[in-house]
Amino acid sequence: MNAKLTALVALVRKDIVLFFSNKRSLVITLAAPIAVAAFFGSLFAPGSDKLSKVPIAVIDLDRSTLSQKIVSALSADAALAVTPFSDADAVADAGVAKHGQGQAVTQAMTLVQNGKLRAAIVLPVGFGAEATAALFGSIDERKKPQVDIHYDPSQSMVLGLVRGILAQHVMQAVSQSAFSVNSPAVARLREEMQKATDGDANKISPDLKRDLSAMVDSIAKVQAARASSADKGAAAAAPGFSMPFTTNATEVTSGIDKKYNSYAQSFAGMSVQFILFMGVDFGVGLLLARRMGLWKRLRAAPISTRLLLGSSIASCTLIAAIVMSIIYAAALAFFKVRLEGSIIGFMGVMWAFGFLTATFGLLIAAIGKTPEATRGLAIFATLLMVMLGGAWVPSFVFPEWLQTVSLGVPTRWAIDGLTAMTWRGLGLEAALAPIGVMLAFSAVFAMIAIWRFDWEE
Repeated sequence: MNAKLTALVALVRKDIVLFFSNKRSLVITLAAPIAVAAFFGSLFAPGSDKLSKVPIAVIDLDRSTLSQKIVSALSADAALAVTPFSDADAVADAGVAKHGQGQAVTQAMTLVQNGKLRAAIVLPVGFGAEATAALFGSIDERKKPQVDIHYDPSQSMVLGLVRGILAQHVMQAVSQSAFSVNSPAVARLREEMQKATDGDANKISPDLKRDLSAMVDSIAKVQAARASSADKGAAAAAPGFSMPFTTNATEVTSGIDKKYNSYAQSFAGMSVQFILFMGVDFGVGLLLARRMGLWKRLRAAPISTRLLLGSSIASCTLIAAIVMSIIYAAALAFFKVRLEGSIIGFMGVMWAFGFLTATFGLLIAAIGKTPEATRGLAIFATLLMVMLGGAWVPSFVFPEWLQTVSLGVPTRWAIDGLTAMTWRGLGLEAALAPIGVMLAFSAVFAMIAIWRFDWEE
């Protein structure tokens, strides 16, 4: 029994010593969970002030005092990064403005479609006057001013945030305007109510006449109290009675009749992630082949080392492109994903990412030295690239500094390129930047890998 126990202890000790003797693998094993936990913890920490502002546009077609106050309040809100627009031509033509076809509206919608903005708010002509009257319910629900919100459907959670913040600032501005002493809208409302109460008794019931009179008197009292508080330097809170506007949310996609397909976004992220893992397997395979002596036999032939590595890169690029083609064929066949943008652009992004995958796998193999260390390094590097690229969590929830950093990660460009060519429906020019960035990263990866690759373990 003692002999068996001694053998057991020796074997366990041997495994522990071997595990901790591989310093590189140990560091990666510890660093990966720490980095991932720190990443998600920083994003979703309660009360964190590191989340970036939501970039939106506000197009004020009304240009009234009230609408300008709302634009100023939205611009000052800590959760928003507002780009104000003005459309003088649309304001001059009320028919065009109310249908949201002005130049500024079109420009803002283009920015939303390209992913530069998350939403565009359009305050219609006549909003200031109509919203104040609507606060007291004096107009039909269907005739309330309608605020159009054009939003990015891939980040639909932003819609609720924008609606809530808009409602807050509109209610504040409208109530302040309505209960000011010299409010024209309320003056007209009081006049209309007074006429109604003084009208023919056959046209209005005694109960309704009494209620209207009480409402007129209440408004007068609130205005007097507000004026008195203002004279004393105190702010009087104004009550609200009805939401003074309605909203019309519109998805900005490749066309008016085109609906957003969430599978297009998820297939982009998951394709990038798992094809990168395939590139890792390619790199580990090179190291295993070296361990078995296959590279020594190949080098004995009249073939240069650059040609050997180049052939490996070419084969991995081809395999990655084929795999991605099959993945998107399934997406098109079973999940109704459509290539709404440039097909040539999509093919270019796909092949550029295939090249990136091959050179990334070779780089990991060159740095990792051994298959064991390479696997740990590859998991760590791949997780970071996938997270920062926006495959798991939309990049707009990142802190602003992290959004800037993510532009230096090739996976961010790959995912943006794939989504641009699918549901966003953008042209070939939108694919050129992602293709160029991925090719540049691939060239750097290849040069470093060829320089650092050891032919003997």
